[in-house]
Amino acid sequence: MDAITLLKNDHDKVKAIFKEFEPLTERAVKTRTELFARLYEELETHTHIEEKIFYPVLRKEAETHDIVLEGVEEHHVIKVLLRELKSEDVGTEKWGSKLHVLSENVDHHVEEEEEKMFPSCREVLEKAKIVDLGDKMEAEKKIYKAANF
Repeated sequence: MDAITLLKNDHDKVKAIFKEFEPLTERAVKTRTELFARLYEELETHTHIEEKIFYPVLRKEAETHDIVLEGVEEHHVIKVLLRELKSEDVGTEKWGSKLHVLSENVDHHVEEEEEKMFPSCREVLEKAKIVDLGDKMEAEKKIYKAANF
């Protein structure tokens, strides 16, 4: 699978998890906890493979250098919010508000990747390289999840 398809699939999976949160209230502690565990795993794994495998290759290219730097900073904000959410009580309004802020940040990040970074990636990298990156990221996802979740 090519890298862009793999990353778009991850984006879709995360969007679906956020959607599952929408009808939930503070009283849905068990469901919120279970959904957050899935969301945390997906976002941590996704940012890991991007930063370890995908971004370093794109950072070397003039056309994608700046957007990669921005992506790394967006990942930082997402990770801070994830850590804060992980350490707070899921049954509070504050937790729900912070999750909403996380969702907005992830949406913005996904939009920039899909509308700017990925098309530029297809321009600067050969298809075989994009497939190779996808294979490496797929393998790294399995290793990372096995070691961390």
